[in-house]
Amino acid sequence: MPSQFTMTRRVAFSETDLAGIVHFANFYRYMEDAEHAFYRSLGFSVHPSEAEIGWPRVKASCDFRLPLRFEEEFEVQVLVAEVRSKAVRYRFHIWKNEPRALAAVGEMVVVCVNLTGEKMQAVAIPDFWKSQLEPAAPDLLDNAQ
Repeated sequence: MPSQFTMTRRVAFSETDLAGIVHFANFYRYMEDAEHAFYRSLGFSVHPSEAEIGWPRVKASCDFRLPLRFEEEFEVQVLVAEVRSKAVRYRFHIWKNEPRALAAVGEMVVVCVNLTGEKMQAVAIPDFWKSQLEPAAPDLLDNAQ
């Protein structure tokens, strides 16, 4: 069962401000893109065509440590921090590659909801999803590796 996933990408010009530094809001996009890539690596989609369940965010935070700049290559590490009956908490480490240094640490909590009724309602995470998610070792979560 996977507990972590890493995605590599490069800063696009459209993601930067006038100083050539990534605008803070894009760090949240990077985290979400990496989460979706993690699901694809497991054979899932965040929004499957049958769409009986969804994964809205109920919490998102990010601590910014170093700027990312235009053309810079970086990695987004997704760590499964906690799996509850209806929610998953992820930790994200965003790494600059040259030289390797921690640019940001983020966290996101997603809740499994039923999309078939009139109103979204939290439901138990289906076994086929839950069986694929294992919390990462505490040392990975606490010490950005």
